[in-house]
Amino acid sequence: QVQLVESGGGLVQAGGSLTLSCAASGTIFGINAVGWYRQAPGKQRELVADITSGGSTKYSASVKGRFVIARDNGKSTTYLQMNSLKPEDTAVYYCKGNLITGLYGSWSSHWGQGTQVTVSS
Repeated sequence: QVQLVESGGGLVQAGGSLTLSCAASGTIFGINAVGWYRQAPGKQRELVADITSGGSTKYSASVKGRFVIARDNGKSTTYLQMNSLKPEDTAVYYCKGNLITGLYGSWSSHWGQGTQVTVSS
């Protein structure tokens, strides 16, 4: 069974740092783009950062300069390093990956289960 599993969430004080991980498991032949999203209570899920298979990255304006997305293809894992955290970064963070599950390049999108990040003031 192909799946993405996030880890690394927790409680941190404002100004602190956390690093989230998103690991793919199961029979996959590669990973295309991966995105990190977050959803705060009462708000819509929003894209925070994404990274292509080639390593190109994009960030939302709210996190640019503070968050860094990176990937380790050998470990099928994508990371989100979050620095200078603010209370408004509090949310459930999800990763979404386009996983290559077929020998001829067929792929499908998968979401992780989410990990809670809480930033106290």
